[in-house]
Amino acid sequence: MRILIVEDERDLNYILNKGLRKSGYAVDSAYDGQEALDLYHANQYDLIILDLNLPKIDGLEVLKEIRKNDLNTKVMILSAQSAIEERVKGLDMGANDYLIKPFDFRELDARIRTLLRIDFKLNPNILIVKDLTLDTNSATVRIKNNDVELTRKEYAILHYLMINKGRLISNEEIFEHVWNNEADEFSNALKFHMHSLKKKLAKYSDEEYIENKRGLGYKVIVDEKD
Repeated sequence: MRILIVEDERDLNYILNKGLRKSGYAVDSAYDGQEALDLYHANQYDLIILDLNLPKIDGLEVLKEIRKNDLNTKVMILSAQSAIEERVKGLDMGANDYLIKPFDFRELDARIRTLLRIDFKLNPNILIVKDLTLDTNSATVRIKNNDVELTRKEYAILHYLMINKGRLISNEEIFEHVWNNEADEFSNALKFHMHSLKKKLAKYSDEEYIENKRGLGYKVIVDEKD
């Protein structure tokens, strides 16, 4: 999942960026409202974490611009403005959640998981395909009774494919949702991580979970019962 942090306090932006990457997300950072909109128009984000008091363009104007034609991208306001009027205003303008500073990172992480589950049609915490199970709460993957040790990037790829199981996902779409803005889309990174992921899954089962359509993308293979 790909997240944009819009926060002009550089120390806080850095801490959030580092923490969310550790949680397995691809993360980009913006430090003012104009940069936020530039990145938003250039990339696809699953969630935007938005401060209100921003240089150049304030947060509510950024939110207003996003909501002109986009009702799907999740937006969480992160602000020191705790008055109920401010919270109501932000939510009425289209924010999906409002978290008041200071906050505990564990709460932020939990709220992000909740928002992203809602974004994908209320998929449950546990995703199952055949005998493959992915638990989004613990970020663990199991085949039968075996724990499959994946890197953060491998887990992120598998997670995105499983919430879209049965649908062919282009290389470009996977890249948009799993890598951040610093990554080179034309590198062999996706091919490398996908090869490693499929090899690890094959270690515990003869089942084929991920199908590669050359030149088109990848999809998780589902049975009728799935």
